[in-house]
Amino acid sequence: MQLIECPWCGPREETEFHYGGQAHVAYPRDPQALTDEEWARYVFYRANPKGLFAERWSHSAGCRRWFNAVRDTTTYRFHRVYRPDEQQPVIA
Repeated sequence: MQLIECPWCGPREETEFHYGGQAHVAYPRDPQALTDEEWARYVFYRANPKGLFAERWSHSAGCRRWFNAVRDTTTYRFHRVYRPDEQQPVIA
């Protein structure tokens, strides 16, 4: 079992967390003005890189807060966790 570091609660078992998708996806400024294709692109199209990737996670069985993490998609190893109000780290 892997431990994931919650920024508020500290290390907890991975079963307490839920994946929330790609981090740092900006909500459209005027969603009413988007075409169906543009809206679909916002809702469904996400990056799927091999390697380091910024993601959103929820500590659903703990404090229920959202946080961001940089995780390696090939090894599943978490490299860094950070609160949503913190700046995104540089991903090499």
